Amino acid sequence: MKKNQTVVVLSCHTPSLFWFRMEMMEEFIKRGHKVYALANESEADWADKFAEHGVKYIQIDVQRNGVNPLNDVKAFFSIRKQLKKINPDKIFTFQAKTIIYGTMAANSLGINKVFPLVAGMGSVFLNNDLKSRIIRKIMVLEYKISMQYCGYVFFQNHDDEKIFRDCGIIGKQRIVMLHGSGVNTEKFEVTPLPDSTSFLCISRLIKDKGLYEYLKACDKVKKQFPEIRCMLVGPYDSNPSALKPEELQPYIDNGVIEYFGEQEDVRPYLEQSSVFVLPSYREGTPKTNLEAMASGRAVITTDAPGCKETVINGENGLLVPVKDVYALTHKMIYLHNNRDIIEQMGKIGRRMAVDTFDVKKVNATICNIMNL
Repeated sequence: MKKNQTVVVLSCHTPSLFWFRMEMMEEFIKRGHKVYALANESEADWADKFAEHGVKYIQIDVQRNGVNPLNDVKAFFSIRKQLKKINPDKIFTFQAKTIIYGTMAANSLGINKVFPLVAGMGSVFLNNDLKSRIIRKIMVLEYKISMQYCGYVFFQNHDDEKIFRDCGIIGKQRIVMLHGSGVNTEKFEVTPLPDSTSFLCISRLIKDKGLYEYLKACDKVKKQFPEIRCMLVGPYDSNPSALKPEELQPYIDNGVIEYFGEQEDVRPYLEQSSVFVLPSYREGTPKTNLEAMASGRAVITTDAPGCKETVINGENGLLVPVKDVYALTHKMIYLHNNRDIIEQMGKIGRRMAVDTFDVKKVNATICNIMNL
């Protein structure tokens, strides 16, 4: 391992980079390397926050969503411009557009140590309408072009790896499976359960996270057990499937949901919860599930790629089919009626978080593969 390497971490969503990858970047720094973080939001808003952790933040012109080819060309040249200035030894990149255009830009500069992380496939690979099918074909082609320059590819679940293999995106690359982005088991500690049942969902407010199913299930649960609390934490989003404020407001007005908006620290809300719920359609590995497990909370999530990697059904939580409001409602009521099971599941979940999903172990794997 060579000290004093320069590492760039690339993302097309600054908040994800800051909240999900900061501990990884801090580990890079701890090992004696210089770290640059490149993402889409303003330096005026984010540079100081990254600097507090020893990371240099630079804004790049890349959009998370949208299919305008001119914007994608801009993204390529914006990334290339910064990489040329920095001249990094290694690049860690995640999210579709920064994987594709970041890897292409690096290759055009002769930088061949690029390590992509595929952390979920997104709505384009979930939906089968004509627009999604067309975009998917384009993305598969772009992925194929970019991935040929990578010796290693990180995945968070085998379902996503299978899609990449079936589409011919990867072949000769060495695959490294990560247990999500990990969870800080020192920061997220076990706290006592509240006296009465309380459900919590933490998520960006988009359809693919199962938000509609959560709202409908909470409505049914509250009609039978008005004393139960149903909480929701998370920001509105620019994703095409985003929940609109006017869609959520009736659930707030009717007392079904307590909505707390976006929160930098979710621990106070986990403390108020008995059970964490994430009915997502597909994930890489949901960090919120891991944080709930580390906090000693039972988890209800879907039997879907990424989600099912975090829950052993009947052990640390319960799995339900995707988009099944009835099953979700049934499991929420079942746990409400069995507090002893909630407590036992929380203990097992905490043990799994420490033994398998601890962020130190995940980051050690990344550093070992990247030779940092």
